[in-house]
Amino acid sequence: MPWVNVVANPSCGFLTSAEGGGYTWVTNSREHPLTPWSNDPVTDPPSEVFYVRDDETGMRWGPQAGAIGDDAPGATAFVASHGQGYSGFVHTAADVAVELLQFVPLADPVKISRLTLRNLSDRSRRLSVATYAEWALGASRSAAAPHTASEIDPPTGALFARNDWSQAYRGRVAFADLCGLQTSWSADRREFIGRNGVLSDPAGFPGRVGASPLSGRVGAGLDPCAALQTTVDLEPGGVVEIVLLLGEGADAPAARQLIAHYRQADLDATFAAVTAFWDETLGAIQVETPDRAMDLMLNRWLLYQTLSCRIWARAGFYQASGAYGFRDQLQDGMALAVARPALTREHLLRAAARQFPEGDMQHWWLPESGSGVRTRISDDRVWLAHAVAHYVDVSGDRAILDASIPFIDGRPLAADEQDAFFIPRISETSASLFEHCVRGLESSLAQVGEHGLPLIGTGDWNDGMNRVGEAGRGESVWLGWFLHATLTAFAPLATARGSGELAARWLTRAGALRDALADAGWDGEWYRRGYFDDGTPLGSAGNAECSIDAIAQSWSVLSGAADPARAAQAMDALEARLIRRDDGLALLFAPPFDRSPVDPGYIKGYPPGIRENGGQYTHAATWSVLAFAQMGDGDRAAKLFALLNPVNRSRTRSGANRYRVEPYVVAADVYSVTPHVGRGGWTWYTGSAGWLYRAGVEGLLGLRRQGDLLSIQPCIPRSWPGFRATLRHGASHYDIVVENPDDVCGGVSRVVVDGVRLAAGEAAVRLVDDGRRHSVVVTLGAAQAVLL
Repeated sequence: MPWVNVVANPSCGFLTSAEGGGYTWVTNSREHPLTPWSNDPVTDPPSEVFYVRDDETGMRWGPQAGAIGDDAPGATAFVASHGQGYSGFVHTAADVAVELLQFVPLADPVKISRLTLRNLSDRSRRLSVATYAEWALGASRSAAAPHTASEIDPPTGALFARNDWSQAYRGRVAFADLCGLQTSWSADRREFIGRNGVLSDPAGFPGRVGASPLSGRVGAGLDPCAALQTTVDLEPGGVVEIVLLLGEGADAPAARQLIAHYRQADLDATFAAVTAFWDETLGAIQVETPDRAMDLMLNRWLLYQTLSCRIWARAGFYQASGAYGFRDQLQDGMALAVARPALTREHLLRAAARQFPEGDMQHWWLPESGSGVRTRISDDRVWLAHAVAHYVDVSGDRAILDASIPFIDGRPLAADEQDAFFIPRISETSASLFEHCVRGLESSLAQVGEHGLPLIGTGDWNDGMNRVGEAGRGESVWLGWFLHATLTAFAPLATARGSGELAARWLTRAGALRDALADAGWDGEWYRRGYFDDGTPLGSAGNAECSIDAIAQSWSVLSGAADPARAAQAMDALEARLIRRDDGLALLFAPPFDRSPVDPGYIKGYPPGIRENGGQYTHAATWSVLAFAQMGDGDRAAKLFALLNPVNRSRTRSGANRYRVEPYVVAADVYSVTPHVGRGGWTWYTGSAGWLYRAGVEGLLGLRRQGDLLSIQPCIPRSWPGFRATLRHGASHYDIVVENPDDVCGGVSRVVVDGVRLAAGEAAVRLVDDGRRHSVVVTLGAAQAVLL
C-alpha cells in the first residue's frame, strides 16, 4: 500500500506518496482539487511529475520512483522522507544528484516544489527539466476538462487555467510557474504524454538527443494540463535550484500577487517558518518514557495527523472528503486543546453554527456551500456540550459560553426519511454557545426508550448500526453512558452561570440514566450495546453475532456511572473476548455480523472482520486504553497502547508485510479474519489519532491541563522506573520528572515544585507564565503526610 504524507495549511494542501503519487487542492480537498485525487493502491498514479534529461545523451530520470524509473549507470535507490509539513525525495543518476522538497507555506494557497540539481561529475552538463501537472479544477475531472481554458499570462509568463463553467471555480485562476524560468510549455495533455502514451515516457519530453521543446499550445478544448520546460547549465560541482509554484488565486490579480511574492521570497525562511510552526505545535508537550515507540507517536505524529489531515486537509489516500463531520472534528479539536487552544475554540464556534433550532445538527457539511446532511443519528446532539466542557476545563475560557452564534434553518425530516441532503439557510435567530449546548442536550434527553435509555435513532457513534432503531424505538446503552458523562461534566457550567435549576434537573436525569443502565444495560457478565426496535438485545451473550461490544464496556468506566465491580467485570470480559494479543488486535465487537437474521444496518454489508464489522476499530480501542487507565491498571493500559501503536506493527519485515500501511500514522481499522489478519485498513483520515494522543498523554502519563493548573496523576506500568515530560505554558517550561521507586501503577506520594514540596494529597501544579524553566518532581506511591 502507498505510504503517504498529508501536508496542509488552512487554505490548501497536498497528498504525496513515497513513490510520487498524490494530488494538490486549494480551499477544499474534495470540491476544489487542482490536480486529480486517486486512491488506486495498485498503480498509485501521479498527477504531478518532475523530469530531468541530459541533453548530451538523452538520458532521463527524476526524483520520484513512481513517475519515471531509470537504469542509468550509477543510479542510486530512490529515497523518500515524510516529515511534519513537508516531503522530500532524493535520487542520483548519471552523476547528477536530484533532490525535491515539497511544502506549503503557513497560509497561502500555493504548493512549493524546490528541485535541486547537483553536478557530481568533472564535466559541464546541460540539462533540461520538465514539470507536469494534470489539471482537475473540479470534483470530477472528466466533467471539468471540456470547460478548462488555459493561457500564458503576459505580465508574469506563468501558465494560467480557469474553469468558469464551475460555480465553485468561476473567476478563480489556477497557475503553474517555474518562477519565470520556463522556456517552453504546453497545456495539452495529449501533446505532452502522446496519444496512448504514458507518463513514464512522455512524447513531449522524449529521452533522446535533439528533442524539440514544447509547442506552447494553450487555450480551450484541450485535455488540460500544465507542462513547463526549462534548460540549465551546470559546471562541475555546480548546483542549481528550480522552483515550481502550483496554486490558485481568487482572480488573476491575486494569482499574480502570489506568483510575484514567491518568486522573490526567501524560500529557506518560508520553509523554516513551516517547520517552526510544527515544532512549536508539537512541542507543547514532549515526553520521554521507557517506550520509545510511544514517544515517537506522542511527540511528533499523532497531533500532526490530527491537525494537518483531520482538521485542515480533511482528506487522505482512502477518502477525499472536504467535509466537516459534526462529531468528528469536535473530537479532533479536543486533542488540540493544550497545543492549539485557539484552533479548538474556533472549531467549537464553527460546529455550533451548524445546529438547527430544534437541537439536532448537520451530521456533516461542506464549508464553502454549507450543503450537508440532516439525519436521525443520535449522538451528534451530545458531542457539542461534551467538547465545550472539555475545552473550558482545559483552557479556563468560560467567555466562550457567551459567544453568539446563529442557527441554521431547514425542513424537518419526514416521518419516512432517515436523512436529507440540502443547503440550509442561516437563521435570523442566534443564541449563546451555552444555549446551543443546552438545546443539544435537551433534544437528546427528550428521546428516551421503554428501558429508560436514549434512543439510538439511525446510529449513535457507530453510523453503520443505522437500522437498529430506524423505527424510533431502538435504544443505545453506549449513548446512555456518554450522555451521563456529558450531563455531569456540563452541569457545573450551568450552575456557575446561575442556571442551578437546569443543572439540578440534568443531574436528576443523569441519576435516572444510571439506574436504567444498571437495570437494562447489564447482561450478566458485561454491558449490552443496546436494543433493537423490537426489544431484542444487542451486544448480549444471547446474540450469535455481536455478543459483546467494546464501547459499552469502556464507557461504563469513563462515564463514572457504573458500579465499579460491574465495570471491572465488564473490562475483564472485554479483554478476554475482544483483545487478541497474539494477532495484535483489539476488536470493536465479536463475533462479526454475517449470517444471523438480525439487520443492524449497513455495517453488515462489510465482510466479517473488516472495518466496523468485527475488525479492530482503533477509535474505540483508544477508549479502552483510557478506561484501563481510569481504573488504575497501568499495565493493561500500556499493553493496549503498545498494541495499537502503528510503530510496533512494522518493527520486523514480516510485520510490515502483514500490516502493509504506514507505521507512522494511525489506521482507522485493522482486519481480523483470515487471510487478512493484521492487515491495516484506512490510514490518516481517522479520529483515532487524536484519541490515541489523549490516551497516552492524559490516560497513561496523567498530564491534564485545567486552566492554570496542571494535574499530574500517572497510571503507568509497574515496570516503568518513571518518565520525563516537558510542558510549555506561554513562555515558561515545566520540566517534569516522575519517579516510581515502589513499582506501582499510580498514586502520588509527593510533588516537589522548584524545590518546594506540595501538601500531602496535592498533585496539581499552578502554572505561571514567567518565562522561566520550572522543575516538577513527582514520586509515585502511597501519599505521605508533610511533617511541619
